[in-house]
Amino acid sequence: MNTDRRPAPQETPVPDVRGPQDAAGPLGQDAVAALVARDIPHGAFVNLGIGRPTSVADHLAADSGVVLHTENGMLNMGPAARGDAVDPDLTNAGKVPVTELPGAAYFHHADSFAMMRGGHLDICVLGAFQVSAAGDLANWHTGAPDAIPAVGGAMDLAIGAKQVFVMMTLFTRSGAPKLVPRCTYPLTGQGCADRVYTDHAVFDITPEGVVVRETFGTGVDELAGRLDLPLLSPGG
Repeated sequence: MNTDRRPAPQETPVPDVRGPQDAAGPLGQDAVAALVARDIPHGAFVNLGIGRPTSVADHLAADSGVVLHTENGMLNMGPAARGDAVDPDLTNAGKVPVTELPGAAYFHHADSFAMMRGGHLDICVLGAFQVSAAGDLANWHTGAPDAIPAVGGAMDLAIGAKQVFVMMTLFTRSGAPKLVPRCTYPLTGQGCADRVYTDHAVFDITPEGVVVRETFGTGVDELAGRLDLPLLSPGG
């Protein structure tokens, strides 16, 4: 949320990012990543969290002007590296080989976190185990006895970035909703999520409630029943 400090995401029309397999049902990960890339404003400074969010880098247009930041100390990171472009010394925070774009810069880990904590990032894109209707984010621990906690820099990003986009599946493998009235997992940040991109729908988290921006292969009423949440349409 944090509407006092965050401008609305841009809404630039783009071609349909869905493939034939997505037309009548949930989107695949690449299609969701393309939706996130679509909504990042030109010239924004953006951090992509470990996991699903890193795939957003592969969907940014060459002329987007977006500067990608990675918390292990790099600005102007490019898409994932493949084939002969792989350099084992050039990775993102998730240790995935990446490319560098012209003007790329490297710096100490502490300087990278100073950028995150100092409000210098326009957007961060994070994965999540749960997001609440109030914008609370839980993405570092499920509380399971055998789970390995992995908060990393997520707490710094969730509070330091001007906008927080979440990219996740809407339901767990067992069918439990991940967009919930209240988080039951340990929180990463309170009231920090602004927009949630999922395979079934895109949601805005607003002071008035959860707004459904667009759906994929399902209706709003069906989603509301599965989520056990009141859902609003754009405009009220």
